[in-house]
Amino acid sequence: MPTRIRTGVLPWGQYTDWPSLQRAGRRTDELGYDSLWTWDHLYPIQGDWRGPIFEGYLTLTGWAAVTSRVTLGLMVGANPFRNPALTAKMVTTLDHISGGRAVLGIGGAWFGREHEAYGIDFGSGFGERLDWLDEAVDLMRQMLHGMDATARGPRYKAKHVRNDPPPLQEKLPILIGGDGEKKTLHTVAKYADAWNTGGDIDFVRHKDEVLRRWCSEVGRDEAEIERTLGLGLVVLRDSPGEARRAEEVIRAQHPGYDEAGRIGTPQQIAEWLVPYVELGFHHIFFDLPAPFDDETLERFVGEVKPALESAAR
Repeated sequence: MPTRIRTGVLPWGQYTDWPSLQRAGRRTDELGYDSLWTWDHLYPIQGDWRGPIFEGYLTLTGWAAVTSRVTLGLMVGANPFRNPALTAKMVTTLDHISGGRAVLGIGGAWFGREHEAYGIDFGSGFGERLDWLDEAVDLMRQMLHGMDATARGPRYKAKHVRNDPPPLQEKLPILIGGDGEKKTLHTVAKYADAWNTGGDIDFVRHKDEVLRRWCSEVGRDEAEIERTLGLGLVVLRDSPGEARRAEEVIRAQHPGYDEAGRIGTPQQIAEWLVPYVELGFHHIFFDLPAPFDDETLERFVGEVKPALESAAR
């Protein structure tokens, strides 16, 4: 059977206005993408943090009203922001609003500045937050599966919490983002329906091997976990000069943003991605910062996706 490649877009919610962000989501849906994501941050995370950004779950809800086919999720939710029982209720509500298209994206969180500013407990360090994540996902999975859910503690105190109505989806997927080998990937192996990572092929291959080992240890079929790959900023053009000029326009709208983007022709990007597809990463998404680049949006799904599916036959 030919390999089906799923594609997604993550429009940045920072340094933009709502009509533009709404339009980017609607256009993603119209072009035939499979998934639509946004960050879960309260301050910008690219460039100067002292700028505008929209809240994640309300952004997804706004997109739900103007789309009809893409799945909708946070890439990924910051677990400390919300009580996990409330998160399960929120994503269930999003599932109903969207007609059964919600994904529960979740991670341990890393941006201390926004937690401090908003008065959100950031814990003693990343290790403790990953313990919180494991406990939280356990509770959220119980709720999404229709169980009489109780947190195992010590962080969360929910007792016999119900989640009525249940999601429209028979199995609303939980996606966990992160690469920690001792804790995060163990949590993925136990509870996740999908996992997100990114980086060069050697890094991703190693993390995938670690996940497989954890799956073997906990008795989980690793094939049950969808692999998703985040690419960061991608700019598609027919010449390097055109791509650099388009990239400069993006950087000008995000003061201080200096991370390297991936620029090239659709064929070049497809060739770079083939090893990831061969590894089993068949769901691939890229970042779309404002001002939202229509040419890249159109050409990724229109040219990169078919080239990958052809190469994977």
